[in-house]
Amino acid sequence: VKYHLVYILHFLWISFVISNHGTPRIFKAWPGQPLCRRLSNCDTRFLIEEAHDSDIGQNSVQMYSLQKNENFILVTDSSQVEIALDNKLDREKQQDIKLLLTAVDGGSPQKSGTVVIQVTVLDANDNAPVFSQSVYKARVPENSPLGTVVVTVSATDADEGVNGDVTFDFGHVSEEDEKLFSIDSKTGEIAVIGVTDFERMTSFELPVIASDGLGLSSYTKVCIDLVDVNDNAPVIHIKSLTNPIQENVSPGTEVGIINVQDRDSGTNRQVRCFIHQNVPFKLVPSIKNYYSLVTTDYLDRELLSDYNITIVATDEGSPPLSSSKIVQFSVADVNDNPPVFEEQTYSAYVTENNKPGSTLCSLTARDPDWRQNGTVIYSLLPGEVNGAPVSSFLSVNGDTGVIHAVRSFDYEQFRSFKVQVMARDNGSPPLSSNVTVSVFITDVNDNSPQILYPAPEGSSFMTELVPKAAHGGSLVSKVIAVDADSGQNAWLSYHIVKSTDPGLFSIDHKRYCEIDIKTGSLVVGERIDREELCGEKVSCMLKFELVLESPLELHRVSLLIQDVNDNSPVFPKDTIKLEIRESADKGARYRVNEAHDADIGQNAVQIYSLQKNDNFVLSVRGDTDGSKTVEMVLDNELDREKQHDLNLVLVAVDGGSPQRSGTAVIQVTVLDANDNAPVFSKAVYRVSLSENSPLDTVVLTVTATDVDEGVNGEVTYEFSRISERAKKLFSLSSKTGEITVSGPIDFESDSSYEVRIDAKDGFGLSSDCKVIIDITDVNDNAPVIYLKSLTNPIPENVSPGTEVGIINVQDRDSGNNRQVRCSIQQNVPFKLVSSIKNYYSLVTTGHLDRELLSQYNITVVAFDEGSPPLSSSKIVYFSVADVNDNPPVFEEQSYSAFVTENNKPGSTLCSVTARDPDWRQNGTVIYSLLPGEVNGAPVSSYLSVNGDSGVIHAVRSFDYEQFRSFKVQVMARDNGSPPLSSNVTVSVFITDVNDNSPQILYPAPEGSSFMTELVPRAAHGGSLVSKVIAVDADSGQNAWLSYHIVNGAPVSSYLSRLELCTPEPQCPEGRPSRRVGCHASADNNSTCEQHETSLSSCN
Repeated sequence: VKYHLVYILHFLWISFVISNHGTPRIFKAWPGQPLCRRLSNCDTRFLIEEAHDSDIGQNSVQMYSLQKNENFILVTDSSQVEIALDNKLDREKQQDIKLLLTAVDGGSPQKSGTVVIQVTVLDANDNAPVFSQSVYKARVPENSPLGTVVVTVSATDADEGVNGDVTFDFGHVSEEDEKLFSIDSKTGEIAVIGVTDFERMTSFELPVIASDGLGLSSYTKVCIDLVDVNDNAPVIHIKSLTNPIQENVSPGTEVGIINVQDRDSGTNRQVRCFIHQNVPFKLVPSIKNYYSLVTTDYLDRELLSDYNITIVATDEGSPPLSSSKIVQFSVADVNDNPPVFEEQTYSAYVTENNKPGSTLCSLTARDPDWRQNGTVIYSLLPGEVNGAPVSSFLSVNGDTGVIHAVRSFDYEQFRSFKVQVMARDNGSPPLSSNVTVSVFITDVNDNSPQILYPAPEGSSFMTELVPKAAHGGSLVSKVIAVDADSGQNAWLSYHIVKSTDPGLFSIDHKRYCEIDIKTGSLVVGERIDREELCGEKVSCMLKFELVLESPLELHRVSLLIQDVNDNSPVFPKDTIKLEIRESADKGARYRVNEAHDADIGQNAVQIYSLQKNDNFVLSVRGDTDGSKTVEMVLDNELDREKQHDLNLVLVAVDGGSPQRSGTAVIQVTVLDANDNAPVFSKAVYRVSLSENSPLDTVVLTVTATDVDEGVNGEVTYEFSRISERAKKLFSLSSKTGEITVSGPIDFESDSSYEVRIDAKDGFGLSSDCKVIIDITDVNDNAPVIYLKSLTNPIPENVSPGTEVGIINVQDRDSGNNRQVRCSIQQNVPFKLVSSIKNYYSLVTTGHLDRELLSQYNITVVAFDEGSPPLSSSKIVYFSVADVNDNPPVFEEQSYSAFVTENNKPGSTLCSVTARDPDWRQNGTVIYSLLPGEVNGAPVSSYLSVNGDSGVIHAVRSFDYEQFRSFKVQVMARDNGSPPLSSNVTVSVFITDVNDNSPQILYPAPEGSSFMTELVPRAAHGGSLVSKVIAVDADSGQNAWLSYHIVNGAPVSSYLSRLELCTPEPQCPEGRPSRRVGCHASADNNSTCEQHETSLSSCN
């Protein structure tokens, strides 16, 4: 509260107007000097200087008089003249008062002088300012600019001058209001000087004081209401949030609660809330300004693991304000995706004879789940390969998926197998997927070729007889060898490594096609020359037999060799000589040997052309056998005198692309007459020839005659058309027409040959014939046994009748010579079963037992039906693969182990041993404790067993006083698949150690180790003082007790005998086991010490 002490003053201003009326003279006054008195003093006096009269005495001024008025009276005395305020002045009634003051002398006549006293009533602060309104009300928008006039207060004051000057100020206001508003002290304008915020304060009530110059004041109240402006954007609050969200939540699940607040009011605080993005979430209004954030669809962490959801809130103000908030969600993984392998199947290739542990391939499975749900663990699914568990062949790294070989593979035992690998995640429950891995074993050249024929005769040397007259190229022997390897590793080349005459013999061999075991493709082994294989045959076929295993299938493959234009036409001679009589008639025909093209069809000779000349034209006609007759026709008569010799070029062109051609020069000599050409006795000669016929054997003699005489009748023979192969096998006598053998004849290489022979007279006239030579077969090839498939090793648990091998027998001869019988001569549990042509299945006839016999060497013998018959044999080696068909067997029915109590942990108790006759992992014994309890604790907390050695160790120290024996079950399990096992009982006995002190039960000590017994003073010797009873927790002799008095004063003079009693099981309680004499005093205390002793009886 502020107090103002206001003094209300009246100011009296007196001015003197001087006039000269005579004596007395004018007054002297002090103009401009007010005289101030309080209003409450009505006798306030104002000194007036007396009038002056130059006269003296009675003539001087004698009295004064004042004009009558309501306010003043005149007061005089001998020394001064005063006017005194008789009634209070009121400026507001009369502002100016004029008083006439007269001074009168005492002369006669009296003279007087006057003065007008003008009294101006100055304002005294006797009126407080008055506001125009008792309460002012104003409205101003929040955030109005600084200096904005809110309202103007006005107040009036009836006083004048300083007393009427009104100033304005705030009454008692808060410091905060003082920072927001100011008031102009002169104008009363209230203006904004701070930031007005509707949200902090909606209205203000300001007291305003209006004060005049000398402190009179009045109050008014100014009420200012702030008008809300939309200056606050909505604020989004996350009240609740489920984060992370399980990806398997159902649509409509609430995952968050959103609250939106706007500090504005009215429509400015009305808020709409929504989500902008296309996300599987929406906002559902609940209670006022609250929204539930719910899912609208299924979530999938693997597609999108994090969501940044922008929530936008917009108010209804003008202009509207908005805000946004990003809500981050992570989607928690659920194990909803099994691992997926990158490939549908995998193929692994491993070279045989690999090192165990070598890497075959790597598998990769992806699991889009997170952490343990996406952690992939690889394992082999149980299965068998050739009867053995797959784990004995392969292992897979559980973390990396790398597959390793457990053992070394042998291509000759098996060439491929399949396993199943499982990829499992670590979720709960775990999900998994499987993939097939095909393992292909590639061949290594680790088998030496085996020579099957000729078989060595008791040594490594073989004898073959060769006719002394044999020509070069004659067949000496056929060497047949096989190689257990495959592909190129089985391709054999033959070399003569040592010879007394290196240039005398050579070896020939061909192998045209092979099978790529990885792709199954039939591939070319070496260059195929159709002309070399099939000569002039229109159709050229290479025939093969393709064998598929498991199941056995035989497929015959015929490979059609297509011709390419790789040979040019060739005339038998580069120069053809013709001698023609000049008298020859026009139209005479002269035969010319046709050109030979080793190609066939369109690639063979198609066109002949003759160099342009004046005498001859060319005539070509086709024969029924496909050959062409080429003749020169005399078109103009010859004139020997003009031209003795003619050289003409004959061109043969084939139809290939590009075309190839061959030329021959025809030399025509014009001579005298030669009328007749030679004539063969047959147009076609056919003859049979045995293969392996000796060199120089006469095959056939062709005969042609010429009716001319002399030189014109002399006939010579030559091959006009013959293949390159036939050229090496046959020769022709030009004089006799005799065809003889000049090379090795092999029915298996070619069964027939066709040649053409020309007969020509001395001057060039000729004719030809065809010769067909059929080769007859001789039994010169022993059967060859091929192992097409072999299951090695054979699991010992295969059933009788199981196919373990496929054998093919081939004989290159024909007819009866190639009919073959195959058999096994030994007494073994195997037999041959004929299947398709020349194929046999090797099957078991009984049960196998590896533990009885682990290997078999089977001799397979093949005989043909030739005369004499030829035979061959092959040894097939089998090993019997172990099957886990024997469980481990313990050497004893039960085992007992003894251990002294207080043993050290880890000490050995005993050893168990089990034997398994199976092989390798099937016979590897692993020991383990079967689950169980000993005194309520797991057995594994008492004992452990070494898995490899069977040694049983103590895990802890035993206490005989807790328990004295217990039993455990030990299992011996082999490492087969599935594993076999057997159990044995091990009884563990704990032996006692003297580790417990005796405990005195009676007399019980009374607060100390001393016990008090009262003995009558008159007690006689032998009187019972007390019975001491003690026990020992140990057992046997360790629990037998002896008693001694170890101190007392003096013992011998008081006690003569101590009766000892121990409640041993051997003696009834209270029965003395022994008496000891001693001395004791009846009034002395004695200490009884207990000792252990061995007692033989309870007497």
